[in-house]
Amino acid sequence: MAWLEVHFYSHVLGLSCAMNVILPEPAQGVGTDASGWDGERELPVLYLLHGVSDDHTIWMRRTSIERYAAGKQLAIVMPAVHRSYYSNQKCGYDYLKFIGEELPLICRRFFRISSKREDNFVAGLSMGGYGAMKVGLNYPDRYGAVASMSGILDIASVGKERGYDLVCDGERMEKLRATDRENYLKAMDFRMNFGTLEEFKDSENDLSFLLGKAVAEGVTLPKLFISMGTEDFLYQTNVSFRKELDQHRVKYDYLELPGRHEWGVWDFCIQKVLEWLPLKT
Repeated sequence: MAWLEVHFYSHVLGLSCAMNVILPEPAQGVGTDASGWDGERELPVLYLLHGVSDDHTIWMRRTSIERYAAGKQLAIVMPAVHRSYYSNQKCGYDYLKFIGEELPLICRRFFRISSKREDNFVAGLSMGGYGAMKVGLNYPDRYGAVASMSGILDIASVGKERGYDLVCDGERMEKLRATDRENYLKAMDFRMNFGTLEEFKDSENDLSFLLGKAVAEGVTLPKLFISMGTEDFLYQTNVSFRKELDQHRVKYDYLELPGRHEWGVWDFCIQKVLEWLPLKT
């Protein structure tokens, strides 16, 4: 595989951005399978998204994604989006538009990547699992398959439970800043990305709303894959989202395995995602 670190400019964000990209090669060297790609056919592509504390390098650093992709005629694009939750932020930048619309255009200019829906996939872990599902539900005509690994698929319930939507400034925020740095950052994430809970509800960030709307309109949804560790603190958010899929009679593949919110789980799950993707041989 060829591994590239790409630095480029986004007009949507008005920022210089970064992504890691894996591309197949006809020969791979000792110990890995050759892809057989002739360099001519346009490649299917997986946009692989990171979690809230990570960046575009994390999949290469924490898993063997390059080795797992060897032998497959597949491009893998891993962009950095900071703590944006892949959102058109309430107070910030249009990261959903960047990931869902601009980045594929940029990648097709740089690389021999297919524009066909059936060749475009998006997956991610944790925040990236939510982001993948959100991209797929906001742009169902552009993506053929979506995979969430330990995704935070019911953000509204988490935000309400922890009061993130109520925290903005003043005494409560200062107390969080001084005593609970982790929850302070998460509260800031919620306000910056979504605004209040009322603003989140029935918006382009609300997976429940997007799912119901798509089903009501008869939209052809992407192929869906959900995976989760049984000891993950986000387990119940996945249970509630899967119930909604079941209620709407939306088909999906599900993988459950022992484990917490950890890279041992995601290293295993990304292998299953790569096997699951509807790649042409």
